[in-house]
Amino acid sequence: MTSHNPDRSSLTRFAWLSIAAAVTTIGLKTAAYLITGSVGLLSDALESIVNLVGSLMALAMLTVAARPPDDNHAYGHSKAEYFSSLVEGMLILVAAGSIGLAALRRLVTPQPLEQVGLGLAVSIIAALVNLAVARVLLRAGKQYNSISLVANAHHLLTDVWTSAGVVLGVGLVAVTGLERIDPIVALVVSGNIVWSGIRIVRDSVSGLMDTALPADEQRTLQNVLERHVRTGVQYHALRTRRSGARRFVSLHVLVPGEWTVEAGHQLLECIEAEIRDLLPDTTVLTHLEPHGEFLPEDAVSRD
Repeated sequence: MTSHNPDRSSLTRFAWLSIAAAVTTIGLKTAAYLITGSVGLLSDALESIVNLVGSLMALAMLTVAARPPDDNHAYGHSKAEYFSSLVEGMLILVAAGSIGLAALRRLVTPQPLEQVGLGLAVSIIAALVNLAVARVLLRAGKQYNSISLVANAHHLLTDVWTSAGVVLGVGLVAVTGLERIDPIVALVVSGNIVWSGIRIVRDSVSGLMDTALPADEQRTLQNVLERHVRTGVQYHALRTRRSGARRFVSLHVLVPGEWTVEAGHQLLECIEAEIRDLLPDTTVLTHLEPHGEFLPEDAVSRD
């Protein structure tokens, strides 16, 4: 028995918000770079271009993920979101490499910065835009179990920290006159972006590999089942996985052989309902068996 998918077509509005933020910050950060000539601000602008590409990919995959199940995709299309976050993670790594190369060139041949105050003001405005949008996306991503929105939000938050580092670097150049501080900060920023990209890629690959539910959700399942074990019911072959926004749980439930089919069916209905109440957006598949087919010590098994 399953729970119904919530309408996820509305999630595309968050992708459009991310696209609008990316276009806005690209313009602001490019202007800041042109005003100051800072390679740190250039690196910030390049990452915003990656944000735009990632947001467009998220829009496309959220549109696909919102499609209902069909003959060829009986479990729906929610896994499409993993492709979005995987591509975004890879784009982040590409951006980090570009930033690193630009910073190394400027480290070898440093150049003076111009109109630092105006450039920093523009960059700070761009960072505040990203921060506001990231908070909205992160809240929506957690509410709707959308890995695309969560990945996009973390990317924007990385951009915010990038901007903070760049502003610090450019400010230190203005105060100390040491022009090499700017590319050094850009290199540090590049390293931070690499870590963010690796984390997003790892989470995406994990989802595509049908990884079991996290430990806290596994404990929730165990607690539900153990309550019924104390009444003489047993279970085995418990399997879990996550696919996009949905969880999948399957298990065999063993009941006394003298039970009627109706009594066993009512028990399964109760177990499935309890699991779905505690873990929303879960498809629960149960199989009823009589005691005696398995030894008692084999009956309660876990992933």
